[in-house]
Amino acid sequence: MASISVKRLCLLGLIVVLVGLAGIGEADGAGECGKSNPDREAFKLAPCASAAQDETASVNSNCCAQVKKIGQNPSCLCAVMLSNTAKYSGINPEVAITIPKRCNIADRPVGMKCGSYTLP
Repeated sequence: MASISVKRLCLLGLIVVLVGLAGIGEADGAGECGKSNPDREAFKLAPCASAAQDETASVNSNCCAQVKKIGQNPSCLCAVMLSNTAKYSGINPEVAITIPKRCNIADRPVGMKCGSYTLP
């Protein structure tokens, strides 16, 4: 009898986790990145990994294209660069924040604060 309640408890826990994951960042679309969350958007910046760790590393065209696309919403770009995914990937925010300038993106949000950092 006890094993049945443990199985039900595990199943209930799994359902709660799945429902929670399905709804992350999509409750009302009011986040920095709309219906997506910054951690999910951070995966799109994988081509920027080396450029976001070393200011002297070259920035490839795939990276610049993704930064330009996400940068159309400057708040989202900041949230992505400061996200947990970026942090756990070894991204240096002080270096990552320089990528829009290094990509020569003319319409970047110069002077915008991203946490304690300012976009150059």
